Formats: sequence, C-alpha cells, structure tokens
Amino acid sequence: MAAAAAAPVPEAWPELELAERERRRELLLTGPGLEQRVRAAGGRLPPRLFTLPLLHYLEVSGCGSLREPGPGLAQGLPQLHSLVLRRNALGPGLSPELGPLPALRVLDLSGNALEALPPGQGLGPAEPPGLPQLQSLNLSGNRLRELPADLARCAPRLQTLNLTGNRLDSFPAALFRPGALPLLSELAAADNCLRELSPDIAHLASLKTLDLSNNQLREVPAELADCPKLKEVNFRGNKLTDRRLEKMVGGCQTRSILEYLRAGGRGGGKAHGPEKDEARRRRRERRRRESGEGEDEEVGGAGRMLLRVLHVSESPAPLTVRVSPAVRDVRPFIVGAIVRGLDLQTGNALRRLLTSQTKLHEELCEKRTAATIATHDLRAVRGPLLYDTRPPQDLKIVPLGRREVKAKDLVRQLQLEAEEHRKQKKRQNVSGLHRYLHLLDGKESYPCLVDADGDVISFPPITNSEKTKIKKTTSDLFLEVTSATSLQICKEIMDALVLKMAEINKYTLENKEDGSVSDTEADALSGQLPEPSANASADTAGNGSLVVEQVRVVDEEGHLRVVYPSKTDLALAAPHVTVIR
Repeated sequence: MAAAAAAPVPEAWPELELAERERRRELLLTGPGLEQRVRAAGGRLPPRLFTLPLLHYLEVSGCGSLREPGPGLAQGLPQLHSLVLRRNALGPGLSPELGPLPALRVLDLSGNALEALPPGQGLGPAEPPGLPQLQSLNLSGNRLRELPADLARCAPRLQTLNLTGNRLDSFPAALFRPGALPLLSELAAADNCLRELSPDIAHLASLKTLDLSNNQLREVPAELADCPKLKEVNFRGNKLTDRRLEKMVGGCQTRSILEYLRAGGRGGGKAHGPEKDEARRRRRERRRRESGEGEDEEVGGAGRMLLRVLHVSESPAPLTVRVSPAVRDVRPFIVGAIVRGLDLQTGNALRRLLTSQTKLHEELCEKRTAATIATHDLRAVRGPLLYDTRPPQDLKIVPLGRREVKAKDLVRQLQLEAEEHRKQKKRQNVSGLHRYLHLLDGKESYPCLVDADGDVISFPPITNSEKTKIKKTTSDLFLEVTSATSLQICKEIMDALVLKMAEINKYTLENKEDGSVSDTEADALSGQLPEPSANASADTAGNGSLVVEQVRVVDEEGHLRVVYPSKTDLALAAPHVTVIR
C-alpha cells in the first residue's frame, strides 16, 4: 500500500520569530536562503512579516524571486520609516500599491524590473497623500518609461529623487507645477532617454543638484538659471544644439553655465531683451525672498561661529577616500570631512559632543539604519584611505576598549553579551552596540575603512578602532558618515554633525566650566562614536572658528564620486553660524 504523500511543510522564517520575540524595530532579510523561501511564498514576502507593527526599518535585498511585496504591508507596518527593496525582481508594477505609509521617509526600489507605477499599482494614493513624510525616493536601475503623474501629490515633501538608469523620455508636467515639490533639492535622472526639459523646472525653488547626463536633450531652457538655489548641474553626454553650451557643460563650473543661460545664451531659446531680463531678475529676487535665502547675510559677526571651508586645492596634505566596487552591494555610500580647531578640553565639551552624536544616531540616523557616524583623531589617521569589504573571518580590528579581534568573533562576543544582558535585566531590550548587530544579519562581507598602514579604523555600523580614538585633547577630527540607503542622507547628517560641533564650540567659548569628562567616561558614552582627541590647529586656536576641510571620495580609477563640503552643503547653517567659502 502506497504511503500517503506528505503535506508540504511551510518554509521557516527564524528572522521573523526573532524580531517578534525581541520586539525589534529593524529587520534585514537577505542571503542565499532567501530566494527559495520567497519562491515558496509565491514570489511575495511572507504574510507573517506584516504582523510586526513595531518595525521602523525593513530591508529585503538581492532576491531574484521577489516579484511583489504582497498585500498587507501598509496595514501591518504603520510605523515604517525606511523601506529598502533593492536588487530584487519587483515589476512590472507594484500590486497592490505600497501606500499609504504615513511615517515612511526613505524608499529604495532601485535595481528592480519596474516598468510603470500606475494608480493602484504604484507608490500610493494621491488624495490624501499616500507617502506624506517621504524624503528620499530611489527608483534608479529599473525600466520605467514614465513617472506617475500624481507623484508630487503622493509624496509632497520629497527632497531627493533618483531616477538614474531608466527609460524615461520626459517628466510629467505636474512634477514642475508651482509649489508641487517645494523641498526637492536633488534630482538625478542620468542615463535615460529624456528629449526635453520643461522651462517650468524653475518652479523647483529648493533644487540644488540636477544630473541629466547621458540623455537625448537638444536644448537647455534658459529658465533653469532662475532656480534660486541651484549649485550643481550635469548635462554631459547630451547632443546640445548650442555648441558653445555643449563645450561648457563638459568643462565649466555650474556658475558659468547658469550665467551663460541667464545672459540669453541659446540654451533654450532666443536672447532676451531688457524688459524680459528685468522681469526675470524680479522673479529671481521674489523666489529668493520666498525661500528665505539671504535673510542672515547682514547679521553681524558678534556672537556667531565661523566655519571656514578649506578647498582641497588649498590643503597641504588633502585626504582622499578610495571606494572599492565591493561595497556596492553592502553599504555603498560614504562622505568624509575634516574639522580643525574644536576645543574639547574645556568643561564638558567632550561629553556634549558624544551625547550629540548619540542623539544623531538615534534620530536622524534612525538607530543607524539610515546611516552611521564615526569620528577619528586626525593625527592618528594615515591616508589615503580605502573603503572596502572583507569577509567576517578576515576583517581584523582593535575595537574601542578591546583587544584586536576578527569581526566574526567580535559579533559573536557581542551576541553573547547581549544574551547575558537580557538574562541579568530580565527584559528583551538591549543597549549599546548590541542594538545594531541585526544590521549585519545575512551579510557575507562587512564594510570597513582601511588606512594606509592596512589597519581597519572603522567597521560600520558597529565600532571604530582604538587606533584613531578621539580624546579630550583632540581638536582636529576626521569625520565619516556611511549609509546603505542614500548619498544625500550622508551629506545631510554630516551637515548636522558639523553644525553641532560649531554650536558646541560656541557654547564652550561663552561658558567657562570647571568639570570635564575623563577618557574612561568618554569610552562609556561613545559606543560606536569615538571620543575627541588631537591638538588645536595653530590657525584656529583661541578665536573660536572651525575649519572644515574638504575630503574627496573617488572610485577605483580615481574619478571623483563626491567631495564634502561642496557648494551645496552647509547651505542651511544655523543662525549662530557663518560659513565662509
């Protein structure tokens, strides 16, 4: 007698069980075992995932069998802040649509197979807005031929929009209507099939960076020069009919290009007469007033902190970070900067810095799920630096307050410590570095920053090296911000960190205190963030100003990827800060 066929056993999801048991707010699903389990679930995420209402961060990446998120996401994950679904097989649309997700700030759908996002199969409803708090949207590396016409109504607070590497031939007119996207500062749509750019782009009052390289544009509208905050444009790889403009976009600075358009260069039409020039000048002034630009320009220097930006060309020994292609699938984004002249010896300045970094990690960095900060004693940093990945068994580091250890063993030690901590405290939550271990789940290689000696000085998002630990005597620091989500997030968090340092320096100068934190106490406060160390720079000591020195990040061939601070960075300085470029 033939045995009865065994009933199929449901695929196990231990990550979900662990997240539910520990009441986790972050969850990462990746690795070789994910493909089979998603395939068994019908190409969707398991319904049990949508019963974790505490989740703030969800990432499912590198799964070629994931074709759609599945129903229940919006209803089951109402507190989600970041949703990363990159390098999967989502497409041709999203069924059902993602929203409404009222708390979502970061959405990464890059590297999928999306062709269209029509109503009902897109990002969410337009009325009321399905993504009312969304700040960063990454749709790069898909097959999109058009954008949803109601994108601006669905995500009205969008700041960064990445459309690179699709098949777009135009932007929807509603994207550039007056007031549609008042906060949009970065628009990237390189490597598409764009044939024209509407003059209405001038209505993007906050636009700072525009990348439309490698498209099919023939003209650039002169109205682009009316964008009041535009600092960086890239039109390389287009066949512009204005030959002079085509040469300029290949080698000139943005300012020269905008001046040429403003003066009536053929960029998008005929030269303007005096009346049109005056009308455009009045429009530009009105937009400047509406955006609040220039309000603090006449405020005196008394009581203000000075941030002097030192250009790479002005530095006697500029620091460079080379990025390995291997980080692309692990943690691809990094921004660096050098700050000189910080007084951490007086009073509780060191404690304030460490407390501020911890607060940034908790809030802007969303518990390190969006980004991770690291600070280093510049005197101990030997450049050039390499941002790379290494297998856990090969990555060696001397963590803060510990002996040299392999990353694999360090993670295991921290896991055991976390378990012991739970038993002692008789509770599920953990503290310190133990809270971030889940961010490495499923990673076959770990990101690391390596100095010229071959020593690992940073292992984000877990710890820094004892070698570059900052102390009370530090005045010159190397800062790094890394992210798996967005380069713009790195820059915004770096802005916040630098401005916080200026605020601390100003307070230290104006309020003399007796007490100060010891290096041992600083170790306890810092966690991932190293404490300050180094000597005051000769040209900044005593006058309270800080020097922010540019750091270049380049690819393997030495081509520039990002420099910080650029002209568009530190643009929204605090009232007590004056930035001198």
